[in-house]
Parts: sequence; C-alpha cells; structure tokens
Amino acid sequence: MTKKKYIYWQDDDMWLGYLEEYPDYWTQGETEEELRENLLDINSELTSGRNTLVSSSL
Repeated sequence: MTKKKYIYWQDDDMWLGYLEEYPDYWTQGETEEELRENLLDINSELTSGRNTLVSSSL
C-alpha cells in the first residue's frame, strides 16, 4: 500500500482532514481512527476510475 500524506485537526469533538493530494475533498470523523478510515475511502474512490463522489444533474 502506498503511503498517503494527510492534513488533519480536531475541531471541538470532531476530527477534520483531507488528503494532501486532494485538498478539495474534506471529511470528518468522531475519532482520529474514523477520520483515517474515511480518508482511505476517499482515496479509494478517487483512484478507482469510478466517479461516485460527484453527481450530475444531466
């Protein structure tokens, strides 16, 4: 597995963050571990070739 760098911080009782490579895709988690899992999910979606994060009204 390739290592990914991410930026994260705690805001009140939530952890927020994004992958350094994809700064427009923020996510959150109730714990730091949940945030990491969400970031891995985002990375999988963005690198899979499928476009499931963006919806179209066409």
